[in-house]
Amino acid sequence: MRWVLKAAATALVVALGLSAPVAQAEDAKPDAPKADAARIDLPPFPADASVKQVTHVAGKTLSYTATVGALPVRDEKGKKIAEVVFTAYTLDGAKDPNRPVTFAFNGGPGAASVYLNLGAIGPKRVQFGAQGDSPSDSAQLVDNPGAWLDFTDLVFIDPVGTGFSRSLVDKEETKKQFYSIKPDIEYLSRIVYDWLLKNGRMASPKYIAGESYGGFRGPKITYYLQTKLGVGVNGMVLVSPYLEPSANQAPDFSPMAWVATLPSMAASNYERQGRALSPAQMAEVEAYARGDYVTDLLKGRRDPAALARVVDKVTAYTGLNRTFVQLSGGRIESRAYLRELYREQGKIGSWYDSNVTQDDPFPWAPEGRRGDPILDAIIAPTTSAMVDFTTRTVGWKVEGRYNALSDEVGENWEKGVELTDAATDLRLAVAADPKIKVLIAHGYDDLSCPYFISRLIVDQMPVSGDVGRVRLSIYPGGHMFYSRPASQAAFRADVMQLFGVR
Repeated sequence: MRWVLKAAATALVVALGLSAPVAQAEDAKPDAPKADAARIDLPPFPADASVKQVTHVAGKTLSYTATVGALPVRDEKGKKIAEVVFTAYTLDGAKDPNRPVTFAFNGGPGAASVYLNLGAIGPKRVQFGAQGDSPSDSAQLVDNPGAWLDFTDLVFIDPVGTGFSRSLVDKEETKKQFYSIKPDIEYLSRIVYDWLLKNGRMASPKYIAGESYGGFRGPKITYYLQTKLGVGVNGMVLVSPYLEPSANQAPDFSPMAWVATLPSMAASNYERQGRALSPAQMAEVEAYARGDYVTDLLKGRRDPAALARVVDKVTAYTGLNRTFVQLSGGRIESRAYLRELYREQGKIGSWYDSNVTQDDPFPWAPEGRRGDPILDAIIAPTTSAMVDFTTRTVGWKVEGRYNALSDEVGENWEKGVELTDAATDLRLAVAADPKIKVLIAHGYDDLSCPYFISRLIVDQMPVSGDVGRVRLSIYPGGHMFYSRPASQAAFRADVMQLFGVR
């Protein structure tokens, strides 16, 4: 989001999202200090607000306090340049110095933390992300059976430009200070530090949870906290993480883009056939993807027999039309796959869960011309639920638009993210602390962040101490596998094991 100053004269500018310099008052003295031209003046955020609530999980009644507030981001001169909004849930009762606190981030970049908060792990939830979900579905919050609150306090953080979090500087300075990989990690790590300091929780066990690009942030924030800010992290939970963007690069040369997605395409095919997804079910296609598939793809046109073998195998694993597979050279681009899979039904699948479909409004167009079925359906219920919870239930009376998923952040983000990985920071963070534990969680059907990339990353990591310190768990479903009750329950059980909860 972008804001500007000056009241009536700049109202139109605000509405258009432009920026303007501060006009000096007509009666100002010549030697009066000039306002910072990059500074954006906005009404102040309200003070932190809290409400007592109750939820039920695993047969237990939990009384807790929900707090919404903001923490400042300051530049090297101490000037406040942004305000980051958090939503915290802390269990009521006697304070246990050994009770953990978990900091949660979503991704995008440009996504607020609402998806982890009101979908996966917060004490309340709203339904989204599954087949049949709709923008007009109820935004009423209900108890979340997958909540983590019985074993950890939770702090959900919205990066600048997402949720209600906001920059206080102009567009160009905002891009420099916040929409770039390195400063993003640095200021968000400082927000974690500042929340711990403000709430007297420096001695508590600490965990980082991140989904999608939040999973990219997770290892980097952890390592930065460990080595720069002096905050130890006990564990990480990376949900559908975007750990190795470069694995999808150079598809015309490297086979890795095709290797990464084939198992997820096979998983969705098995699911459509009614087969239960499990490691045993997936073992064959995973072995093929990292074995004969790689070898035959690398042979290319010099070996027609290799191409024939690839077409046979890919057709069988994906359930696609053989002619389409033949014309694609056995190299199935995920967007084309989603369209081709349901073309005869006049539907299109989601990149985030290929078995979630909606009608294709332009079925005869050469390329898809609609938004993603899941993304189209989740913005309304999550936004409405979070705004209502924040402003009415908690009573944090903020003005401004809530960005569950900001296109502006994504469009202005630093170019080159696809060349930067988080797997290196994961290795460094694990090596830096022999006690830290990591759970990487994926849905089988996710094509946006395919689980097989994480499988390959973990298999290449050196064993440091207990081989189970870095664990990969995969569940039926897609990017938001927690929208399926059974997958959410299995995920919660795996997280409890990470936290040492019996």
